[in-house]
Amino acid sequence: MSDTSAGTATTGDKNDERGPAPTGGEAGATAKNTAKGPDRSTDKATPSAAIADFGIDTTSQTTGEALRAYVARVRGGEFGSLPALLGLVVLLVVFSALSDSFLTLGNIANLLAQGTGTTIIAMGLVFVLLLGEIDLSAGTASGVTASVMALHLVRNGNLLSGMGTTVFYLFAAALVVAVVLALLLRVWIGAGLSAVALVIVLAGVPANPWVEMLLALCVGAAIGCITGFLVAKVGIPSFVVTLALFLAWGGVVLQFIGEGGTLGLRNDVLFAVANGNLSTAASWALFVVAAGGYAAVVLTRHFSRLRKGLVAQPTTLVAVRVGAVVVLGAAATYLLTLNRSVSNVVTISGVPYVVPIVLVLLVIGTFVLDRTRYGRHIYAVGGNKEAARRAGINVTQIRMSVFVICSSVAALGAIVYSSKVGSVDPNAGGGNTLLFAVGAAVIGGTSLFGGKGRIRDAVIGGAVLAIIQNGLGLLKQPAAVVSIVTGLVLLLAASVDALSRRRAAAAPR
Repeated sequence: MSDTSAGTATTGDKNDERGPAPTGGEAGATAKNTAKGPDRSTDKATPSAAIADFGIDTTSQTTGEALRAYVARVRGGEFGSLPALLGLVVLLVVFSALSDSFLTLGNIANLLAQGTGTTIIAMGLVFVLLLGEIDLSAGTASGVTASVMALHLVRNGNLLSGMGTTVFYLFAAALVVAVVLALLLRVWIGAGLSAVALVIVLAGVPANPWVEMLLALCVGAAIGCITGFLVAKVGIPSFVVTLALFLAWGGVVLQFIGEGGTLGLRNDVLFAVANGNLSTAASWALFVVAAGGYAAVVLTRHFSRLRKGLVAQPTTLVAVRVGAVVVLGAAATYLLTLNRSVSNVVTISGVPYVVPIVLVLLVIGTFVLDRTRYGRHIYAVGGNKEAARRAGINVTQIRMSVFVICSSVAALGAIVYSSKVGSVDPNAGGGNTLLFAVGAAVIGGTSLFGGKGRIRDAVIGGAVLAIIQNGLGLLKQPAAVVSIVTGLVLLLAASVDALSRRRAAAAPR
């Protein structure tokens, strides 16, 4: 040990006197300069020289190379959303052949609104699943937010008379607890939204459709604060916590509404959320903004990589992808702006409101996960929690925050599915709501093991489930068949996820 220490100390002293020994490209440059004398052209380092020194591949890919690389990734287990997209195409072909009314304009518009509530809940669940956790209470938690929203509307803001004195003060106390727990772990957005809910409840703010939707969102955040604290700080497994809360929130919904009761959403704004449509001009404006924004972002990022000499997909493939999105968006917008009413008395046209709602959530969620430090931390914790902790990431805070996001987004889903039926009953958020939401995320390609998934997975998976339910309904299949087919599709998706992980683990590095 003494000899080794002495050797190390000697080496360190020499390095202190002479500086660190040159390595890699520096060694090669030193050798050339020694043989040929100093080269003034290397005094100022250029970005390309720096990239070359670090051995970064700056060779542009051809179309053939890009396709071969993609095939190699698929063979290595990186399926992504490919299985769900292929399944989506197969379902469209099958139901189009079996039912004449499947591809009618009215049914297409109905498809967009039919599964939107579940899809939005699934978008929030993606954040939790990325950590390898689960939130079994997301469905009934959304039911709580829906019931509070409806009760506040019906009682014109007077929740004290609607809930009763004891229940009202317990509810207010729960909101106070949510604020405190969020402050303890410095989840500021959770604390802020919970505080807003507390103010609306205690101040008795009069009923207003925008206030009702804000209240639902804030109550969802408060629920997420409580759930996240129990999982992240107390250390109770998420399966146990959310299973217990699944039952508890179901009882809360029943308490708020009453057994056999129903709270109607008799408000034009709330009813239009899932049943209204944009005007023709607004529909085309949405297309221009959405398609133009997508094209601008993709092309700007692509040419930026080319200018910096980094590896980028072939321009041809990028142009084809952007062109396909623009053409499909234009075709969908044109079809939805046609009159799809079955009556000559009423005209129904325009893109449903739920489309821009989902698009906004998709853009925000994708930006957060792909382009922010917080999103990178989520993937890091989901990939290896201990490594993330050692890298300085506040794992406890990240774990709590994803439950806040999940429950808040679930509240948005509750607004949509409540608007669709125009009322809230004791079964709100119960039944198969959670199962379909988790199924949508997993079917789309989000892994149940954490570390892999995108917000778009929930949208693709939600579309698959909506098509299954809609298509089988048009074929007049009983509920038993619908449940069996949906379960088999979910089982297939989970099998694909497990297979992809096995192939990825066995693939050569």
